Amino acid sequence: MSRPKVKEIISTVKLELPPTIPVSEDQFFDFCQINRDLRIERNINGDLLIMSPTGGKTGRRNFTLIRLLGRLEDTNSGWIGFDSSTGFRLPNGAIRSPDVAFLRKERWESLTLEEQEKFIPLCPDFVIELRSASDSLTDLKEKMQEYISNGSSLGWLIDPLERKVYSYTSEQEICFVNPTSISAAPLIPDFVLQLVDLWS
Repeated sequence: MSRPKVKEIISTVKLELPPTIPVSEDQFFDFCQINRDLRIERNINGDLLIMSPTGGKTGRRNFTLIRLLGRLEDTNSGWIGFDSSTGFRLPNGAIRSPDVAFLRKERWESLTLEEQEKFIPLCPDFVIELRSASDSLTDLKEKMQEYISNGSSLGWLIDPLERKVYSYTSEQEICFVNPTSISAAPLIPDFVLQLVDLWS
């Protein structure tokens, strides 16, 4: 008798902390440093969201995405890029780690050295999330709206499973079906992300 196939592996664990056990930002930062192999976020309610390491295909797509987006920093000196291990403290109190994020250089340079060493006390100007097979599309869309509500100018949710890109601004959400590229205009007029390598 054959074993049933596992269609999806749950990769995110939510830990709800009772109000009698408050976790300060410094304690949370130390917890993340101790558990560096995990990607850990804290939502607006103070719940810890612990995500396991990715599978090979998602890891490969993440690497490709960072390689493609690296051109943005190379050709636009006014932007600073960050990978998925970087925590951002949003104005609503949540601490999020998007797959890729960019800050305007002047905002980054306005921070003290201590602020640069810990969770960045800013919402990214431009944020990108890449959906994996275990990710809930609904949850990711809510996270994108959270970024925009907290000050992001542009957000891309890239879904290689359905070959779609959801583009978010404060004015609208647009879904592109099977695009070969997507432009960051008007925020970054001369930057276009080629998507063909992410669809394979």
